[in-house]
Amino acid sequence: MATTEPAAPRLDARLLTAARLVRPGSPAADVGCDHGRLAAWLACTGRCPRVVAGDLRPAPLATARQTCRAYGCEDRVDCRLAAGLEGVLPGEVRDIVVAGLSAETTIGIFEAAPWVFAPGIRLILVPATRHETLRRWLAGRGFALTEDIPVECAGRWYAVMAADYTGEARDPDEIWCQLGGTGAHAGAAGYREDRFRRWRKRLRGLDNEAERARQLALMEEWKG
Repeated sequence: MATTEPAAPRLDARLLTAARLVRPGSPAADVGCDHGRLAAWLACTGRCPRVVAGDLRPAPLATARQTCRAYGCEDRVDCRLAAGLEGVLPGEVRDIVVAGLSAETTIGIFEAAPWVFAPGIRLILVPATRHETLRRWLAGRGFALTEDIPVECAGRWYAVMAADYTGEARDPDEIWCQLGGTGAHAGAAGYREDRFRRWRKRLRGLDNEAERARQLALMEEWKG
């Protein structure tokens, strides 16, 4: 007899990609859970035995609770009113999802929770801005990118990253920060062009002539 997949919320391409990077069987945190669909998907599909869904705003958290009730997974998703990882105890989760926040905000969340810098921790990240800033920070703080998937969603290009803590810090070059491991995936050409366009736009506002010249030379290397 055929088995029926458990009912779960539908996710857009970027969130579904992120959800599939959570390791099966790992307790997980969804930081800035908003509507709660990603947390509910992780619980309903059985990918995670337990999910902590946090948001600093009461209204979205109420929506997340409603979502979990609607899909019958409220016993496996703990919705908490908290900023960043303030509502998560060290050792309570192994995989941490942060999707839709700026790179700077994402970095601030982890720097405020030093327990994430430990073996066994995986970060699943979908930055809204400054992909290169987040990649540089991950490398410098001892995380290795195990996945870096370009995803086009609603007319925008995203990078969906999975980073595992190794403790081995490194100083990557600018081109790696811009592209990471996206070249190994379908959509690499579109993502590359989007990164190039954004980089070029930022250079127009750069006052330091020497730095502009340096980065223009890197861009030519990249294009070649």
